[in-house]
Amino acid sequence: MQSNKVLITGIGIISSLGEGLEAHWNAFSSTDTKPQLETTEFAPYVVHKLGEVDWNCQIPKRSDQRQMETWQRLGTYAAGLALEDAGIKDDENLCATMDMVVGAGGGERDISVDTQILEEGRVNENRGLMLNDKLSTELRPTLFLAQLSNLLAGNISIVHKVTGSSRTFMGEEGAGISAIETAAARIRSGQSTHALVGGSYNAEHFDMILGHELGGLLKHDGWAPVWSREGSAGGGMISGSGGVFLVLESEAHAKARGARAYAEIAEMLTSQIQRDNSDLQEVISDMLARAGSADVTISGVSGAHQATVAEKAALEAAKINYQDVTSLTGHLREAQFPLTVALAALSVWKGKALADQTDVASALATTIGASRAEGIAKLVKA
Repeated sequence: MQSNKVLITGIGIISSLGEGLEAHWNAFSSTDTKPQLETTEFAPYVVHKLGEVDWNCQIPKRSDQRQMETWQRLGTYAAGLALEDAGIKDDENLCATMDMVVGAGGGERDISVDTQILEEGRVNENRGLMLNDKLSTELRPTLFLAQLSNLLAGNISIVHKVTGSSRTFMGEEGAGISAIETAAARIRSGQSTHALVGGSYNAEHFDMILGHELGGLLKHDGWAPVWSREGSAGGGMISGSGGVFLVLESEAHAKARGARAYAEIAEMLTSQIQRDNSDLQEVISDMLARAGSADVTISGVSGAHQATVAEKAALEAAKINYQDVTSLTGHLREAQFPLTVALAALSVWKGKALADQTDVASALATTIGASRAEGIAKLVKA
């Protein structure tokens, strides 16, 4: 069994803070940075809104842009940034042999039909019959095609010509965790030499707001720093729009083409416990212990009350210097773990922690899902 080193050689990020590595490094390094919030359109809920994006920069064909929903454009754009950053984007052979692993949601729903169903459900006692009727008469025939989770990978293949093997994981934070875990494991074992991995999320859509609120996850009383939301109204989570992709390579493959490496993924730890009958803090503490010491932890803490309390307690018990990304970006769901891994790798490469600029040679990236899935990656100098 091979045990190749797994290096991060390309990073692409787009969020409410802007696009690219320097925009995000500067935002997190400054004490003056304010979150970019939408406070009225989805009131009483807040989202971290995307700024103006020139999609032409990474998705040059308008026909490609038109057939994508926003979450797909975000992912395809971030993938282009990552390929460009790694020096692979214009190399047809490297793209054609590149594997891809994506964490994706289920697309954006037909809001008008959902609204009709919810309104009629309040007054119609035969809700099953009503629902069947609406589903058979109101939904456009192509809706379910537009919602397929693997369309993000398909669009990346079309736009950026990444045509090696492709895998898509669907489902909240766990999808992003599994995507990176799988890509890293394939490279470590020699099954892949280079891979594109990441995810994206569009928070500015009423169906996403509805889904999270039905799960009791969303904060109801405005923005606050993520570690200060205990006791606030609602579930504590504030979501954000964005996309994050990484290029992972084996050390030998990266060296052969003279690639710059941000960091090595030295450890990957994942879990998905049943939280009703398990101690989440204990599980996180055990994962942190197994990951070993590091100079800083870049946390993708969700803000959801139970998970946030457990993660904070575990980090403090371990006496680890920790910093969050979520206060400024919002929670990016499938892209949350790729985001924390990307920023942890950037910290290792620059040798400085995001917020306090202390010296860093190793970093942990954590994402503890709002309701399920736990992941920790350890990044060290390449």
